This record gives sequence, C-alpha cells and structure tokens, in this order.
Amino acid sequence: MKNIGKIVVRILLILLCIIVIAAGYLLISPMLISENNNKVSGSDSWMSKVDGSLLINQLAIPGTHDSASDKVQLAFFSKCQSSSIAEQLENGYRYLDVRLGVRKDALVFYHGFCRCRTSWLPFAKDLELSMVLADCYGFLSDHPTETIIFVVKMEQGNDFLSFEQLLDSYIKKAPDKWLLTDKLPTLDEARGKIVLFRRYADVAQLGKDSGIEIDWPDQGGNDDVSLNAIEVKQPAYTLIVQDRYKYSTKDKWAAFEAGLKLESQDENVLKLHFLSTNGTPKFGHPYGYAKVLNKNLLSEDLSNAAAPWIITDFSTSGMAKLIYDINFK
Repeated sequence: MKNIGKIVVRILLILLCIIVIAAGYLLISPMLISENNNKVSGSDSWMSKVDGSLLINQLAIPGTHDSASDKVQLAFFSKCQSSSIAEQLENGYRYLDVRLGVRKDALVFYHGFCRCRTSWLPFAKDLELSMVLADCYGFLSDHPTETIIFVVKMEQGNDFLSFEQLLDSYIKKAPDKWLLTDKLPTLDEARGKIVLFRRYADVAQLGKDSGIEIDWPDQGGNDDVSLNAIEVKQPAYTLIVQDRYKYSTKDKWAAFEAGLKLESQDENVLKLHFLSTNGTPKFGHPYGYAKVLNKNLLSEDLSNAAAPWIITDFSTSGMAKLIYDINFK
C-alpha cells in the first residue's frame, strides 16, 4: 500500500509540473512574439502622395484586426497584434478595428471577453479609449495628410444606447479631430481627421454624428469552406466583405484570394478583406495562423487588386507597404 501511495504522489507531482509548465508557456510565450517590424521610410505619411479627390473606398488601405490586442488577457488565444496602435499608425496602417465595452463609466478595449491592458504587469490598467485617442490625435497633428478609419464595434455589453452616447461624449471633447458623416468622403475631406465607422445600428439616433454604417452577417462558420466574400448593401454604398474567421489557413487563403476577385455592379463599392482567422478549434492561436497567412501575403502579387482594404493579424510595416503600394501601380 505504501508503494502504491508513493506512486500516486509521484504521478500527481508530475501532473502538477506539467500543468505549471503549460500554464507558464501560455502566459509567457505571447510576450515573446516579435515580428520583423523595422519601419519602412515614408510609411507614416504615404497618403501625402495620393490624389486627394479620390473617395476613401477607392484607395487600397492596410488595416489591423483587433488593433488594441498587443497586450491582452489570455494572450495565447486573444493576442492579435505585436505592436501598439501608435506604432501601427507609424507603420502605415490606417484602418483600426476598435472593439470596446463599458467598464466603470469608461470605454475600454476588449477582444471577446478579454480586456486589453496597458502592459504585461499583473495589475496593469485597462486600455481606455481616451489613451488610444490621445495617440491618434497626436499622430494626425504630426501627419496632417493622413486619415484614420476608426471602425467601432461594441464587443461587450448589450446597452447600445448608453454605449453610443458615451462614445459621442468622447468625440465631443475634440470635435475638430473627427469627420462625422454618413457618406464615404474623399481623402482630402478626411485628411487630418478620424473617420468614424460603426458596426451597430444608430440606436441613439445621432444621424451622421453616429458615423458611417459598416456591418455584415457573422461569417465565423466553417461548415462550408467554399464560401468567401459576400455583397452587403449599406445605406451609402455597397460592401464586399470576407471575414471567414473560423477557417483553416488553407481555406482562409483560398477565401481571401477569391474575395479579392469578386466584383460588384455597384460603382460605389467598398472592398473589405480580412486575412485574420482563429482557425477551426473553439480556441485557436492567432499567431500560429498569422505566420502562415502573412507569409503568403508577402509573396502575393497584389498589383491587380482593385482598391482593397486588407486587414491583418500581427501586422508589420512591410505588410502595410505591400498593401498601400497598390495605390501607386
């Protein structure tokens, strides 16, 4: 009996060690993710070379998925970027995927139910909207030829009225920094401004002050991997969007390529293509998928792509340049 007891204790100790090692790996490994993110010269002001009479949907624009998730709870499953929003702007990204929820009378960033933080420290503060807006305002002050496409989604909660009213209160603190409209503007109209897009109905009835509607049916399923982009009628334009976020890397890449080729009979069309995926399991590891998909993107010839907005995970300056260079071909 004593021998059996010793064996049981040893097995339990081994299991405990395995659990501790696995937990440590899940905690530490996301902190060590580092991409080759050397800044490309001119990326901070690439829009200065673009014809300002073009509508913003006529431009190829690089964007980041879950833009604020470089430091986030449960990072192994939730981290989608390795650079801050301030760094993303300097690297040439102009589309920000802004996912928010109300917490203690403030808007804070979320990815799913996980809160985005200001650092990796155990008691780090939540990343609040005011902090990111300060970075955005500073960037636009230093780079008045640029614009920021600010696509807001309510990630947590269901009180859309309070959410929209609270967001509006943030905007009203610096109204000169925002372009609030219900129509797609030209680049000249948008220069030096944040252009607000919203992925929710205008419950507060703010009209054009609520921003431009941009929404689409959930595309998370992987039961039919032949699906790619769909066409969705918005009040001010037609949206072509591919956001298949439950595909394997192989199926995701196929959907991405097929989506880029999809055309619309509507001349006023905005083409939105997500290269991000969480994979086929319930809880994926975004970085593992991004390594494959980003490598594919960097070897892709995008010269014939028609003004796509391409949204990526673990986004680097080189990837941004590949996308915004479409405007100069």
